[in-house]
Amino acid sequence: MICSPSFLSCDFSKLESEIKSISKAKWLHFDVMDGKFVPNTTYDFHMLKLIKQISDQYFDCHLMIEEPEKIYEKYILAGANLLTFHYEATKQPIALMKAIKAKKTKVGISIKPNTDISVLDTLLPDLDLILIMSVEPGKGGQKFLLNSLDKIKYLSEKRKEHNYNYLIEVDGGINFETAKLVKEAGCDVIVVGSFIFNSDSRNDLIMELENV
Repeated sequence: MICSPSFLSCDFSKLESEIKSISKAKWLHFDVMDGKFVPNTTYDFHMLKLIKQISDQYFDCHLMIEEPEKIYEKYILAGANLLTFHYEATKQPIALMKAIKAKKTKVGISIKPNTDISVLDTLLPDLDLILIMSVEPGKGGQKFLLNSLDKIKYLSEKRKEHNYNYLIEVDGGINFETAKLVKEAGCDVIVVGSFIFNSDSRNDLIMELENV
């Protein structure tokens, strides 16, 4: 699997050294929250611009914001390689997917834990990634929701059945135990936050998680 560290729990007062401490990670996960779609507020596209100066990692950007169609372009211009928005946050998912792809950027879609996975069925052929939230979005450090495994299996089976090309990403409550569970279910990318940043040997931990 690919490990995509989320740096929300890092020390932002020494951002450059914190990003360098996870240099073995191929991907870097950006959790963008607007305080409307989810309760908390984080950074915006300016953070991507800042980190682009110190990182050549693959920028995996998760927009937990209302009406992403109004601002998605700023994240692409700031350096997002993959832009994931929420199915629940827009009334025009197909139009937004096409607009992102037209900018030569990979497109992903995410759903909240209580959203039925089957709502994505008609979108699956045109997606590069589906992000399954294994916690309620908007807050770090929550416990992994076991029912997310059924969604991963569902997407994995659909991919095999129809020869789709999307990646399956999981975000929330990932540690060694849950990483093994999601891998067995068919996951390709794990988003890991506090479990990595609470460690003194972050790069070693990233390598171990990618090979559970």
